[in-house]
Amino acid sequence: MDAEASSAGQSSAEVASMLRRFLAVQQRRAEAYSKLHRGFSEYMTNGGECAYQQLCGNVTGEFNDCSKQILEMVALLSEPKFCHGDLANILKDVQAHERDKLQLTAQIQVLKKAGRPSERLVNHEHCRSSGMAHVCANVKEITEAAGTEDAEADAEYDAALKEAIQGIQKAVTSINEHMEEVRYEIDALEAETIDSRLAEVEETFPGTLLIK
Repeated sequence: MDAEASSAGQSSAEVASMLRRFLAVQQRRAEAYSKLHRGFSEYMTNGGECAYQQLCGNVTGEFNDCSKQILEMVALLSEPKFCHGDLANILKDVQAHERDKLQLTAQIQVLKKAGRPSERLVNHEHCRSSGMAHVCANVKEITEAAGTEDAEADAEYDAALKEAIQGIQKAVTSINEHMEEVRYEIDALEAETIDSRLAEVEETFPGTLLIK
């Protein structure tokens, strides 16, 4: 077996190992999302702004580190040593979809924190007192125009929330499809590695692998 073939087998093994690292990073991302969703649910139920903001900071650090690792893999796969621009592009696409997913997740949480306009709690910050009476700035005449305005605000809110949710679903679908591609590539690369090693054994010990 010549040196070039042996080197190709080694390269396949290294690329397969790198792709397995990529899958591990994606698993780490999934776990970070689970923490974020749990923390947000607890925040919406029990409050605790400081704890929620601390969680967001920790999760952001996790995501940043994951992104850094993925971009390093993209750079390596693009090098002449590996020459796997196709795989680099898959990882870049995943990174782009992950960025969109995170932005949309943040958008959804902002919307849910605010709530539908018609269901938001009244803020009396701008109200005033007249003697012993409370003069509420939130009281307004119930008119058809006011009702239409409220309905339009709710419709805009619902549309924004729906669009963000659909955007996440689309991103997740694309990410999962790319993950399947990566798993397929790992299987193919590991098969190449096995074939290469078997060829080395056969070359070193002729006839060893013959079925008797």
